[in-house]
Amino acid sequence: MSKLHLVFGGRVRDPQGLDFVDPSNLDVVGIFPDYASAEKAWRGAAQRTVDDAEMKFVVVHLHRLLEPDLETDGA
Repeated sequence: MSKLHLVFGGRVRDPQGLDFVDPSNLDVVGIFPDYASAEKAWRGAAQRTVDDAEMKFVVVHLHRLLEPDLETDGA
C-alpha cells in the first residue's frame, strides 16, 4: 500500500498551533507517495514563507486516516 501524504499550509492564529485563520484559503502543496517527498515539498513551502511567523505548513499522513486500523512503522 502506498503511504500517501498531504502537504498544505496557511495563516494560523498562533504560530504554536494549528488553528488556521481561513481554511477555505489554504495553500495545498500536493499529495505525495512517501514521507521523504512530502517532507521535501514541506521544506520548500515553509522556506518560501520563513519570514512570516503566521504562515505554517504541515504534512498529514493520509494513509493513517484512510486505514486507521493498520499499524504503521515509521512515517
